[in-house]
Amino acid sequence: MQIDLNADLGEGGPLDAELMSVVTSCNIACGGHAGDADSMRVAVRLAKTHGVSAGAHPSFPDRENFGRTASDLSGSALIAVLKGQVSDLQRIAGEEGVRLAHLKPHGALYNMAAKDKGLADSVAKVMKMTLPQATLVGPPGSALERAAKEQGLGFAAEGFADRAYENDGALRARGEPGAVIHDPEQQSKQALQIAIERSVTTYQGKTLALPVQTICVHGDTPAAFDAAKAIRASFLSHGLTVCAPH
Repeated sequence: MQIDLNADLGEGGPLDAELMSVVTSCNIACGGHAGDADSMRVAVRLAKTHGVSAGAHPSFPDRENFGRTASDLSGSALIAVLKGQVSDLQRIAGEEGVRLAHLKPHGALYNMAAKDKGLADSVAKVMKMTLPQATLVGPPGSALERAAKEQGLGFAAEGFADRAYENDGALRARGEPGAVIHDPEQQSKQALQIAIERSVTTYQGKTLALPVQTICVHGDTPAAFDAAKAIRASFLSHGLTVCAPH
């Protein structure tokens, strides 16, 4: 059995270098919710140094709210914005000799596109225009997965170590109690359940099927590095191969 451990990086957090030594994939902010040319270049170089698979992490253009607020941006306007973000990172990665292997939408865009066919189609179109050989990352059974398949793109299903799930499979909204799991031991336990049992225990206590190829630790969650180390050690001690899914 193998599993990928990914982190959202290049967002201005203090632990990027440490996390890059533990994860096997990274999703690099490319200016929508965070990041600029300098931070993108630093992240790409760190990924190259540590042999970490690098991908684009585009977002609704919403730096004020870190891309975590719902937006009505859609269609051609959204495609243009996302294409610009991904192209900026792609250019920098190319200059550093790094190929972007995946694309993962960020925050509100991720959660909305998981359910909205129009948004999912727009994300997939951007990827087909910019990174046609790459893998789209999103929730299993989501509109993003369906859009990837319809447009002939690779897809990797993702679970979260540091987020609580609702009974319908959605992530618990960040404003709700218990939405973010802060304890590294608890994160490690949830990640191991997802990786081995292909299931997750929801906030309400229900066991939900969650077949994924990659598990995320958010770089801006406190104790993210401690959690990522604990998760990777737990994976290895249970005989899992920790590697990028492509």
